[in-house]
Amino acid sequence: MLKRVAVIAAVLIAVLALVIATRPAHLHVERSLSIAVPPALVFPLINDFHQWSSWSPWEKLDPNMKREISGAPQGKGSLYSWSGNDQVGVGSMEIVDSAAPEQVKIRLEFKQPWQATNATTFTLLPTKQGTRVTWAMDGENNFGAKAMSMFMNMDQMIGKDFEAGLTNLGAVAEAAAEQQRAAAARPAEAPNAPAAVGADPGTADPGAGGAPVR
Repeated sequence: MLKRVAVIAAVLIAVLALVIATRPAHLHVERSLSIAVPPALVFPLINDFHQWSSWSPWEKLDPNMKREISGAPQGKGSLYSWSGNDQVGVGSMEIVDSAAPEQVKIRLEFKQPWQATNATTFTLLPTKQGTRVTWAMDGENNFGAKAMSMFMNMDQMIGKDFEAGLTNLGAVAEAAAEQQRAAAARPAEAPNAPAAVGADPGTADPGAGGAPVR
């Protein structure tokens, strides 16, 4: 009896392994959002890791998360690493290519609670209304990731974070654009009236017909 149970269990495990192995090997998640701001104002918020704290969907998941930004101050060669609770884990990002104001490519590496390396791309397309921003991520599923995909919809799980991040990005970019418009609308301060040619400030006596006081 025990032998028969063992054989059945082995067959079930083999079938499950076969099903997992046939799951998609490639992961692609993509979300887009239209922002009423030109690409030149949106691009710096993505190309500079120092700006990510204002819009990234993961920044507020762990108030004690440790961050480190190194390498180039922005653009290609800029590095961002983080370490936090179970919601954010441990990982790093590196901007591997940057073409202003059209595209930013990032190498994304997760170290905990799982290990994976993915390619992330932000594409900014100018439109009549402003900018169409697309956030995409591509990676290869190992056996463990394929098994997880049987119980979790990775597109929905990651996609909702992308949607939240793009919404935040749009709000920050539009607020910055509004500040620029407000600053440009302020009247310029009137320049100081120029002094009379040949005048000697502080030496004229108005009560003496303008004669210099000596």
